[in-house]
Amino acid sequence: MIKNNLLAILLLISTLAFAQRDVEFIKANFPDNKVELKDALKNIEDGDYYYNLGSSNIEIALDYYLRANKFNPNSSELNYKIGLCYLEAKPVKEGIKYFKKAKKLNPKVNDDYYWYFAKAYHLDLQFDTAIKYYKYYKDNLPPSKASEIDNIERSIEECKNGKELIKKPVRVFIENIGSTINGEYPDYGAVVNMDESMIFYTSRRPTTTGGNRNPLDMMYFEDAYWSIKRNDLWLPAKNMAKPINTVGHDAVVGIAPDGQTLLIYRDNNSGDIYWSKQKGDKWTKPNAFPEPINSKYQESSAAFSYDGKRIFFVSNRPGGYGGKDIYYCDRMKNGKWGKAINLGNTINSSYDEIAVFVQADGKTIYFSSEGHYGMGSFDIFKSVYENGKWSKPENLGYPINSPDPDVFFSIGASGRNAYFSSNREEGMGDQDIYKIIFLGPEKNPVYSTEDPLIASNTMGFKEADIENKISMQSSQLTLLKGIVIDEITEAPIEAKIELIDNDEGEVLATFNSNSASGKYLISLPSGHNYGLSISADGYLFYSANFIIPKAEAYKEVVKDVKLQRIEIGKGIALKNIFFEYKKANLNKESKVELKRLVNLMIKYPTLRLEISGHTDNVGDEEYNQKLSLRRANAVVEYLVRNGIQSDRLVAKGYGFSKPIASNDSELGRQQNRRSEIKVIGK
Repeated sequence: MIKNNLLAILLLISTLAFAQRDVEFIKANFPDNKVELKDALKNIEDGDYYYNLGSSNIEIALDYYLRANKFNPNSSELNYKIGLCYLEAKPVKEGIKYFKKAKKLNPKVNDDYYWYFAKAYHLDLQFDTAIKYYKYYKDNLPPSKASEIDNIERSIEECKNGKELIKKPVRVFIENIGSTINGEYPDYGAVVNMDESMIFYTSRRPTTTGGNRNPLDMMYFEDAYWSIKRNDLWLPAKNMAKPINTVGHDAVVGIAPDGQTLLIYRDNNSGDIYWSKQKGDKWTKPNAFPEPINSKYQESSAAFSYDGKRIFFVSNRPGGYGGKDIYYCDRMKNGKWGKAINLGNTINSSYDEIAVFVQADGKTIYFSSEGHYGMGSFDIFKSVYENGKWSKPENLGYPINSPDPDVFFSIGASGRNAYFSSNREEGMGDQDIYKIIFLGPEKNPVYSTEDPLIASNTMGFKEADIENKISMQSSQLTLLKGIVIDEITEAPIEAKIELIDNDEGEVLATFNSNSASGKYLISLPSGHNYGLSISADGYLFYSANFIIPKAEAYKEVVKDVKLQRIEIGKGIALKNIFFEYKKANLNKESKVELKRLVNLMIKYPTLRLEISGHTDNVGDEEYNQKLSLRRANAVVEYLVRNGIQSDRLVAKGYGFSKPIASNDSELGRQQNRRSEIKVIGK
């Protein structure tokens, strides 16, 4: 009995000793398990293969490593490799566990051990511990690795920034956008149109065009996908197919403010930006931008300004401040693009800047950067152009930003919701698209355990929502949208839409309504007097005026427009004809509308018009009748001076005899003070 107990104790001691020592995958350690050893070595070989393919294959590598680890859990080298995988595959806490075991089995498991051990704590938001191990790694660097010091010091700086940022989290909800958009494969690069009714993004899933994998990383080639929102839910995403997608890489990088020009990245050349127009329910074949936007270097993302006259883009061309910088080009009057201009060192750092996005307010950009006041890898930043310069980039804060890469920020016109890409523990795949809902500082969210939004997020997100008093300011712009249709048939019309700066007397931008739906979407940044003209062949144009104060907060205006065919008896109000107070002198703000009227008469040379003036009921009838006639004559005289025969024009003054609104309010009186045209011959 004593002998048996002694034997059991000796076996236990032997087993414990074996468990505490570093056990290599060699035959000597497993003389009776040759087949299992062979399988384990094959799993390690396969794991190494997928690990070396890059981050998109880390989960595959991890699966192979874990299979080998079941056979032999006491290899320091394998535990170290598993720890490396968990840095990206998540959860990071698992990585810390395997790193610790690797170190326990072999204190000299790898020369770079403390770098990755520190990185694991960094990603897990344990910043003080991360700093300790970063410093230990730096202090023990051999001279041959002196070039790594800058990266180590940057990581320490990021940890210090992270400590400050998580002390003042922004009040937001962050939710995974859901399984109709995200899947088990990488999904990223989302851009939404201004009213958030459509989303476009990039995915590397098996439904890619051609179904092929990139031999460099064995992931499916990138394709563009899209979805529309119905009843506040995203419908299942669809592959955009040809001509947008090809058998190679096709990634969505931006969309024009009107939602009808898509910006696409293709890896042709060294990587170029393409554009495609929506015509009805189809997209045109993508065209590459010319120089100086594209170059022999890589251009990887782009965004239009609200008026389409400026394009911002990312390039790694020589002469910048870091590897990738943000540049812009302006469209000249002849339609060509001007020289590429670097945004300068306020925006661009000595590190990479990527994924630029321009908000519809005309002055705010968002981008991701490895530099500036970040907490690790790429953080999302915001900068505003005011008084002739860009403001210092502002980190959007925690929990939007994290030590992992947070990129491809896109925000709706309202400024209340935004979308970005991140690799988070609660995600569905490698990268997922998340929605940010910005909360006002005066609100105190009430949480319910039944709320699926809260259930999908970590406790850190809940705490961030409650504690901070910082919120995203409302956008200072008006979103104008609607449909353009025929007055009689109500069929959609592809109309030309011109946005005019009445103060400057120039056309800011030109858009088109969609030929299949008649829909249009226009951003009007606050602080301007806008004119709007909507025209199509065979129709009288429609005009509107929007005076938006500088501090005006976000609002949406829905304006459906019914265009009238050019027929006798049809008429329209000229909303952008302005006169001096109680006078018949045309203001300079009327210039663009008057030119449009001239062009209408030139285009239809047999057209005859009645030009009429109308007033409110303030003052006596005779005075108003004479004033309205003088104003009508002022328009006629302008047309005649600009080449229109006088016999095609008739001036009429109606005073306040034909009101279109009540004169009991200032708004009604303003509508009654107007100029009109009516077709009297064609």
